[in-house]
Amino acid sequence: MIRLSAILLAVWAYTQTAFLPALADDTVNCQSAGRRVVALGGAVTESILALGAGNRMVGRDTTSTHPDAAGLPDVGYYRRLASEGVLSLKPDLILAEPDAGPDVVLEQVSAAGVCVIRMPRGGSADAIAQRLLAVASALGLGDSGAGLAAGIKADMTALSQMIPPETDRPKILFLLSVSGGTPVAAGDDTDAAAVIDLIGGKNAIENVTGYKPLSTEAAIAARPDVILMMDHVIPQAGGPQAVLALPQIALTPAGANGRLVAIDGLSTLGFGPRTPAALKQLARDIHGSGKKGR
Repeated sequence: MIRLSAILLAVWAYTQTAFLPALADDTVNCQSAGRRVVALGGAVTESILALGAGNRMVGRDTTSTHPDAAGLPDVGYYRRLASEGVLSLKPDLILAEPDAGPDVVLEQVSAAGVCVIRMPRGGSADAIAQRLLAVASALGLGDSGAGLAAGIKADMTALSQMIPPETDRPKILFLLSVSGGTPVAAGDDTDAAAVIDLIGGKNAIENVTGYKPLSTEAAIAARPDVILMMDHVIPQAGGPQAVLALPQIALTPAGANGRLVAIDGLSTLGFGPRTPAALKQLARDIHGSGKKGR
């Protein structure tokens, strides 16, 4: 609890200073905001819902696909917003992913008197709890947030016990998409790479940053043991057998052994409150149900 209290205090301080300036000599008052909330980002939306504050939401972005938010007005993709669409919902609080924007749009929203708070960046075990605590603080639900964050920490501790020794970790290749027969794979500095590390795998793509097209030569040289894809992308690629038959995949250990694992993109890659449970399930799918020692 000492660690959680420290995180909560740090996040509280963050949320008091992270809003955008409203006017040159004035600022938006965030203290009284939070009755009409627009969530920009799937993990932000899921954090609000996990805190039991879904009734405060008046809008969400396109990536917020949780069924409990599906009926809310959609303001568009959170990186390509229009101020008119956001302001039409008359929000008093915007909770946003760190890369939401464009910046000029959020500045316009803030200038209209709306409190805008960017959440901490995801991509790590600590970030899941930090983001939840930041949302809770912004909504005045710090106690509820601390309880949920404690559960997240317990789940992540349990996940760490499922990770095999370094020498036994499988090489995992995450494919973001397959367009025209060319897979796009995850390199370093991606949420997929962070997930692979957290579940005790090794990213098969090394010395590449971001998501890049994957050549047959590079795929064969990478020798992945497992292919990881979002469940809605596999049918778009023609189904599991079509993926495994791709020239980039067929001659790899994963292709030869038929090791293609489907994941739900938002719960697994979103680094929201559902992510710890999704990661534990993925670790079981990859490593088996038995406990692995370090």
